[in-house]
Amino acid sequence: MVRGEHSLLAGLSGVEFIVYDKATGIAGMRALWRQLADTRFDVLLHMQQAIRASLLSLGLKANVRVGYDKARAKDAQHWFTQYQLAPHPNAHVLESFMDFARVLGVEDNRLEWGLPVTDTARNEAQVISGEAPYLVINPCSNVRLRNFRNWSVEGYASVIEHAWVQYGLKSVLTGGGSALEREIGDQIEALCQPGSVINAIGGTSLKGVLALIDQAQAVIAPDTGPIHMANAMGTPALGLYASTNPQRAAPYLWREFAVNAYPEAVRTYLHKSVDEGKLGAAGTPPQRHDAN
Repeated sequence: MVRGEHSLLAGLSGVEFIVYDKATGIAGMRALWRQLADTRFDVLLHMQQAIRASLLSLGLKANVRVGYDKARAKDAQHWFTQYQLAPHPNAHVLESFMDFARVLGVEDNRLEWGLPVTDTARNEAQVISGEAPYLVINPCSNVRLRNFRNWSVEGYASVIEHAWVQYGLKSVLTGGGSALEREIGDQIEALCQPGSVINAIGGTSLKGVLALIDQAQAVIAPDTGPIHMANAMGTPALGLYASTNPQRAAPYLWREFAVNAYPEAVRTYLHKSVDEGKLGAAGTPPQRHDAN
């Protein structure tokens, strides 16, 4: 597990975490292999499709290695496993993960994440949000090359205005500390009425964001971590989807609330149907999608 995910999941009952820092590259892999040199696992569930994860798995001892079927495997992941899942066409990401549990004979399909929220995180969230009810809006997905998932500044500002005027709800902006995220947060705030928005972008821990989400009336975000954190906490989640197919990646428990601009984006920028095209692999969708 990498550091970011560990900071979110730390304290999860019955789980031992071994942290790998992606920035350490091969040297970090070798250090982890040495750390686990005397450990043999009964089963290695290869649930991460990146080639980095496949290379990391080579140095781990396991009696059985289970990965995705060839249709779902990316970066030739099926070359690194002995046993592949049964095909599951058009599966949601969560359903794909559940396929691993089914291989192990798990019959209980209840979805319970049990993410721990510390008192420190709850106090952090309360200092930011105050006592009044609020929305959480995480306007940006990960800062990376060719990221076309973010909605417009004006769109977010209009949602904040509506929530404030119609329902008296403040909106808490969350996000990382990158220059782009801070700039977008400032632009949104500048378009909003005083008192209607709390700009906490770059000012929270990951556990603090989880605590904010846990107490929010709802969460609005593109396909990024906080929208799925809301799903795990049982908080209503409104996902904004244009360059990712919500049938595969929308917050699982709130799929019917996802704004689905994906078919239109595929038709407009790839000139194909949803079945024929896939944004992100080809074509050039808009820098910030219009979810209306």
